[in-house]
Amino acid sequence: MSRLRSDFWVSAYLRRCSIEGIDAALRKRGAAEAGAIFVKIDRLDGTASLFGPAPQVFLEEGGERLFSPILEGVMPLDVEERMTRESRFDPDLWLVEIDDRAGRHFLDLAPENNG
Repeated sequence: MSRLRSDFWVSAYLRRCSIEGIDAALRKRGAAEAGAIFVKIDRLDGTASLFGPAPQVFLEEGGERLFSPILEGVMPLDVEERMTRESRFDPDLWLVEIDDRAGRHFLDLAPENNG
């Protein structure tokens, strides 16, 4: 089974956040079919986290997208700097930003990060 296109996944993800009452916005639109997706979580207390694609080793059956934490509990500017570097490396990436004091994100995490 092939993986869901990035544009469809991001659209559904933004809708899920909205249904849950979480502020989420598309900050950068990437390649529609297969752009890497990154999610920034701003906890609105001066800290933020960044999640990105899990290594291919952790592809879930059925082609679901899995994520791994890249940065956790850092200043939001640290996430912005990291995303600037990522964008230089991969201009086709997507960036979604969530503002949520509880840090909710609804992402499927790679097995090493679920425990």
